[in-house]
Amino acid sequence: MTNEAHLEVETEFAIPFACADGAGIEKGAVLMMSDLMTVATATGDGDVFGGIAAEEKIAGNGVTSIAVYRGGIFKVLGEGSISVGDQLMTGAATGSANALIKGTNAALGGIGAAIALETATDGETLMVELRPGCAPNVLA
Repeated sequence: MTNEAHLEVETEFAIPFACADGAGIEKGAVLMMSDLMTVATATGDGDVFGGIAAEEKIAGNGVTSIAVYRGGIFKVLGEGSISVGDQLMTGAATGSANALIKGTNAALGGIGAAIALETATDGETLMVELRPGCAPNVLA
């Protein structure tokens, strides 16, 4: 997969989430949560962040669960201009699949994915700390 997230520091164990048998999910994919502990690959800007896939899920293999990281330090693809401390959300709809973008206070609500640990320009990778559901101004 292109632009997969890479685990750099494991701060929490991966936990099992439900997924569709027909879904193919690559290890390192940015995931969206669509129902109670049910995930799929993120498909748009501002999806409800589910986590990062800790393993590959092969489509149609009869398995309906996948291990998901909800915490940790990851190297991910950034989309747009990102500064250290920015709150990030899924960014799959604006060009680069499997990316995180800077969120705005209005957009974040409860869909935040991570906090930027370094500054990056469009298309660069950066270190982030996963913080699912982070609310606006968590670092203020």
